[in-house]
Amino acid sequence: MRSPFAAVKKFVTDLVLWICFAGGLTASAGAGAVIDDNTQKNIATGVGAVVALLAGARIAKKPKIKAFLGRPGTLWFLFLFNGGTAVAMYLTMDGIKGILAAAMMGVVSLGAAGGLVAGRRKRAEAEPIVSGRV
Repeated sequence: MRSPFAAVKKFVTDLVLWICFAGGLTASAGAGAVIDDNTQKNIATGVGAVVALLAGARIAKKPKIKAFLGRPGTLWFLFLFNGGTAVAMYLTMDGIKGILAAAMMGVVSLGAAGGLVAGRRKRAEAEPIVSGRV
């Protein structure tokens, strides 16, 4: 059984990770609405994206989140949604921002596809080979 101090420490750590993740997403998506200066807006967007990426990577290593992200239904959703979003971003956004955004979403989509293929291989290896002869 975990001590009360360890339980509080885990709760605070998880809370800080989720706040950093949400704050990073907010900064990367909403910097343009608050900041007028282009340089500061670009810095806020970049730093927010990095903070969200680092916090999200730590959150994804948690056992419950890892199990959820490894489910075939979740992987199919991530593959299709992010692939469609990448195509839409490429077609609707101009310049380097559109290309980079589409590439990033495409990488996520390909990562989910890799998880689907790896899961299929694991299931195929785990099943015994049954021949039609008795």
